[in-house]
Amino acid sequence: MNAIELNNLDISYGDTKVVHGINLAIAEGESFALVGESGSGKSTILRAIAGLAPDWTGAISIMGKPRSHGVDHRVSRQVQMVFQDPYGSLHPRKTIDAALTEPLAIHGIGNRGERVEAMLTAVGLDQRFRFRFPHQLSGGQRQRVAIARALMLEPKVMLLDEPTSALDVSVQAEILNLLKRLRREQGLTFLLVTHNLPVVSFLCDRLAVMKQGRVVEIADVAQLKAGDLKQPYSRELLAATEGG
Repeated sequence: MNAIELNNLDISYGDTKVVHGINLAIAEGESFALVGESGSGKSTILRAIAGLAPDWTGAISIMGKPRSHGVDHRVSRQVQMVFQDPYGSLHPRKTIDAALTEPLAIHGIGNRGERVEAMLTAVGLDQRFRFRFPHQLSGGQRQRVAIARALMLEPKVMLLDEPTSALDVSVQAEILNLLKRLRREQGLTFLLVTHNLPVVSFLCDRLAVMKQGRVVEIADVAQLKAGDLKQPYSRELLAATEGG
């Protein structure tokens, strides 16, 4: 079964169409990347899947079922998103415990204390962090909390919007290793947005290259590693990464 299917997806902000005719099928358990320069529509696609960009046409299906526009609690149980900025995505005046129990309260799920303790352990955080505030944590620790919060509802799909780009290089590796382990242990499907092709090589199975709101190429990561991308724009992206 496909975890995510996008059929002829168009997304607009006001009168401006920013994503054009996207067709993607991402298998359950797959890790798939959207790559391309800033403004190519990558994050907008994630936001539409998550219900944060309501002005879209076409079809979005999650685990074989179409999603509606706007808030869809059935979808939010199955799809969660991790944002680029871990500090901006956590309420500064709420403890880590409050951040992690909030989705459980919204969905009426019990055993909250046990679930919080288990999830902190799963993301490699000591229990002493539970009643601290975001400003008392490092950037890497905050991103671990953001990942833990996304996993509290036991989703099938994780949407990852540049999840390591705001972190120091040494911490990036820790978070990428954590994501890889969680995917394996929990059977997660990843849809990752990034401009960092080495991250794609490490974490993903396939990738779609986007330019100006359109997919110009879909390739296996083996092709990326071999430098065997077909489209000139894809090769430009690869060359720019290698040159940097």
